[in-house]
Amino acid sequence: MNTSSRRYTIRFDPRVCERIEGLARNQDCNPSDVIRAAVNAYLATSNMTALSSRRMARISEFMQLALDVIISEQYPEFRERIIANADKRLEQYHGA
Repeated sequence: MNTSSRRYTIRFDPRVCERIEGLARNQDCNPSDVIRAAVNAYLATSNMTALSSRRMARISEFMQLALDVIISEQYPEFRERIIANADKRLEQYHGA
């Protein structure tokens, strides 16, 4: 370990500890090595995950706007019924 490293104290749920310790045994290393590898993997992909989430949000917004324009222009008689059903499903499946 690097002498310029910093020490942190963290607490884990006992089930998480068991999994960390099991991985450490299987990989013949210390639990701290497993935790370091997990943190490094998370940090390496966190920016990509944020970009992917932003991309998915943009795609979703585009599709919603495109559908709203299509429905408003070509099928205006169905718009209110679609919105009512969307609200109903939102409440049914998401409790909102």
